[in-house]
Amino acid sequence: MVKQLTLLTLLLLLSSCGIFKSYEKYPKREFRGVWIATVVNIDWPKNGADSAQKQKADYLKILDFYEKEHYNAVIVQVRAAGDAFYESEYAPWSRFLTGEEGTPPQWNTDVLEWMIAEAHNRGMEFHAWLNPYRATFDENFEVLSETHDYCTHPEWIVHYGKKNYYNPGLPEVRNHFQNIIEELVSNYDVDAIHFDDYFYPYKVTGEVFNDSVAYKTYAQNSQSIDDWRRSNIDSLVKQSHVTIKSLKPWVQFGISPFGVWKNNSTDPKGSDTKAGQTTYEDLYADPLLWMKKGWIDYLAPQVYWSMDLPVASHRKIVDWWSKNNYNTNLYVGNGPYKIRNNSDKAWDDYKELPTQIELARNTPQIQGNAMFSAKSLMTENDDVVDYIYKKYYKNPALNPVSTLANNHIAKSPRLVNSRKTDTEVVLEFNDLSAIRYALCYSSGIRVKETYDIKKLLSKIYVDNTSKTVRIPLDQLRKKYNAISFIDVYGKETTPIIFNLKQVSK
Repeated sequence: MVKQLTLLTLLLLLSSCGIFKSYEKYPKREFRGVWIATVVNIDWPKNGADSAQKQKADYLKILDFYEKEHYNAVIVQVRAAGDAFYESEYAPWSRFLTGEEGTPPQWNTDVLEWMIAEAHNRGMEFHAWLNPYRATFDENFEVLSETHDYCTHPEWIVHYGKKNYYNPGLPEVRNHFQNIIEELVSNYDVDAIHFDDYFYPYKVTGEVFNDSVAYKTYAQNSQSIDDWRRSNIDSLVKQSHVTIKSLKPWVQFGISPFGVWKNNSTDPKGSDTKAGQTTYEDLYADPLLWMKKGWIDYLAPQVYWSMDLPVASHRKIVDWWSKNNYNTNLYVGNGPYKIRNNSDKAWDDYKELPTQIELARNTPQIQGNAMFSAKSLMTENDDVVDYIYKKYYKNPALNPVSTLANNHIAKSPRLVNSRKTDTEVVLEFNDLSAIRYALCYSSGIRVKETYDIKKLLSKIYVDNTSKTVRIPLDQLRKKYNAISFIDVYGKETTPIIFNLKQVSK
């Protein structure tokens, strides 16, 4: 009996010290994102020559699938290679959308505005994914529009391998990209601007990235070319942060770097990996600095390897990032495209991806996952999808709030009137201009500051030009309900309780 009591006491002490982390089955906030790649029509559209009707239907099919699986963010590639999926002063229409670069789409709506609205209507954030430096995807130059930067500003372009890149060392290139971000953030209701891992290109054996003239012109005295290149990417990130926040401070800025910062063979601070290339040394990107400087709202490292792969263990890399996170939201980028489609046979196990999700959820510094890419979970992997839903995503989750929004306080709208019809309840408020969503919870009579996610009945997109919220009666309890709001910063207001039986017709 004494031994049992001693063991119980030890377990309680270990638990209270945080050695055993309790598994949070129903987290209220968790990032559940999916990348929708448009370059060479990986995910969407299926073909640039498809009709507008088919392109819309295919996009909605993706959204509907991930809404059903309780994902809450789409990361949509709107700039793939010096082009645009929206009307832009600074880039031609993408051929991946219209079939011919520079030719406007035959849609009867603004393409990007429609895409964003459809995501929002399903309770999903829309992160506009931009590739900053890839100018062309291949050497098929005759398909380029005459307005493409390759044609109008050849002095900005560096040919490397079989692609062309913008020269990150040129101030004109960085300024041009800030104009692109300003145009996009000003004209569209995006929730975030998102960069992927392509900064300086992945190194190609025998090739030289010819930026020597820019280096001689702009590098500081005694600055090495490696440090100069990293400073160019740092400048891009800092300028992008300033541009976004000066226009709409609630719009987030996220980056998904290559998963290995450095191997510990070259730096003892690096991870226990043997990656052939690294973010810091080969792509000249320093996400640790960006976090420390407060230039980004979230980081989503691409950790596309299996849990225990010897050269790059998912488990070890996630642990490394969790210990090198500096007051920035941290999500794990996962690679479901490898499921049953990779030389690493660990991906043949239907529990490989679910185990990675569980690892992220059990790591306190991590707030969610992002999946590459959309089509990988929509075809032939039903057992994996079902397992994830039943064990991890059965309940919805709200999106995390950026640490950069800590000083913002959500203001609760004031309820001024309510009425009921045969199909819905109509609630009128004094001001909804800064509101993104209304959340309806089942409630008791007592007022609470917050409600458990299991009590969430519906998440309704709010037209912030209106002052009215309409809630279908079938999404409410017969008596007590609570309504709170998510504002544009992602923060939740104090709930308001109303008795449905007391709302008059």
